Amino acid sequence: MEQVIEKRIGISSLVNKVVSAEDAAALIQDGDIVGMSGFTRAGDAKVVPLALAQRAKNEKIKIDVYTGASLGPEVDQILAEAGAIRKRGPYQGDPAIRNLINKGEVLYVDAHLSHNAELVRQGIIGPINFAIIEATAITQDGLLVPTTSVGNSPIFAQYAENLIIELNLAHSESLVGVHDIYIPDAQGERKPIPILSPTDRIGDIGIKINPDKVKAIVISNEQDAPSLIVEPDNETQDMANHLLDFFRSEIKAGRLTNKLAPLQSGVGSVANAVLEGFKTSEFEDLIIFSEVLQDAVFNLIDAGKVSFASCTSITISEELQKKVYGNIEKYADKIIIRPQEISNHPEVIRRLGLIAINAALEVDIYGNVNSTHVGGTRMMNGIGGSGDFTRNSRLSIFVTKSYAKGGKLSSIVPMVAHHDHTEHDVHVIVTEQGVADLRGLAPKERVPLIIENCVHPDFKQQLWDYYNEAVELTGNAHTPHNLEKALSWHVNAAKAGTMKF
Repeated sequence: MEQVIEKRIGISSLVNKVVSAEDAAALIQDGDIVGMSGFTRAGDAKVVPLALAQRAKNEKIKIDVYTGASLGPEVDQILAEAGAIRKRGPYQGDPAIRNLINKGEVLYVDAHLSHNAELVRQGIIGPINFAIIEATAITQDGLLVPTTSVGNSPIFAQYAENLIIELNLAHSESLVGVHDIYIPDAQGERKPIPILSPTDRIGDIGIKINPDKVKAIVISNEQDAPSLIVEPDNETQDMANHLLDFFRSEIKAGRLTNKLAPLQSGVGSVANAVLEGFKTSEFEDLIIFSEVLQDAVFNLIDAGKVSFASCTSITISEELQKKVYGNIEKYADKIIIRPQEISNHPEVIRRLGLIAINAALEVDIYGNVNSTHVGGTRMMNGIGGSGDFTRNSRLSIFVTKSYAKGGKLSSIVPMVAHHDHTEHDVHVIVTEQGVADLRGLAPKERVPLIIENCVHPDFKQQLWDYYNEAVELTGNAHTPHNLEKALSWHVNAAKAGTMKF
């Protein structure tokens, strides 16, 4: 074991920094701001947060935690339930911390994922007292090689006063070479990000670190928490089929080819299931440029449909973890893992001309999207990278089932209870009912497409009644609304559990 550890730690002077998780956690003090590696349950710090949670049982300690995105249960469940988190950002996905956020016991800073590195550079987030970063290895020339995500780790490593490294032996050294770490210069001084194709490599295989900052190295042997996606069902297959038909119409119109364009797919079961639908389609030689590679991407690679995939995180089910991580060499030349400020950067997204597919909680009859707040007040997960991709892609597509809560709620409403993506950025809506292509349409032109093509039959007439009354009330205004009745849908859902009147 000692030989394995020494081999993974390429700088000999750092070998004596190996300590227990408890000793490393003892370095963190009440009130510290801590940056942690991890993006959607992948590549996250695992053992030091657990030791910190144990400390919190016996002493008062609260820290601010910033990450790439959501983490596994070690932080967002166990550390949060121990009462050790004061503030959390920029994204989370665990029911435990979500409950604490919505009870007002944890402060939450929801943010576009491409913005976080800039907030660190400007000192808005910081000073960062400690960065805890999971790594596969440390090279002889001082590069920290991440595991299954990069996220915000490079910027944390650069700006943190101190580093704690979790050296995870559960991950193969074959991950070395999969990452592409490029950090832009400060705003006003930076050059264009030189990515002309999703396959381009422009940086280093690891994160350049200052060895003097390393205060502790903790050995772990823990796999990532598996993703929480559920299997596709008939309705998500219907959504996939509608989307594939839409792409066929775009090819017929001469706007796309059979290779489509680089695809981005958001986090979650619906987006993953829709992407899975490509497996039996005629589309081929597909390229992914996304935040997260979920199960569908690796299934498409195995099916010969996807030729290359760029991301900032790999988040897959337990079954896929065994298949992919146990044979990472098979995929190493087909994937690349970048910092999230590169994977989500508007400049790169716009240049590559992406097709973005993200999930919505609800959509209104004019095409505005709520992707974060249930009932307008209760945080779900966060905006994540959906805003980065939606505003800057050539095609921004939102997918959602047309109903929720067993049919009691409509996912298409008169007015969304919280705006994350305005009508100006939303091009296409897809539900199991059909597709609404909103491009080039005025608000009143969008309404019939959304109601007739995307709304569940149980709510169609109710939405038409609302719209027609709003037109009459406002004298056929540019965007007709009856504000009192629009919000009554959400009021009724909160009081009676249904949007049916």
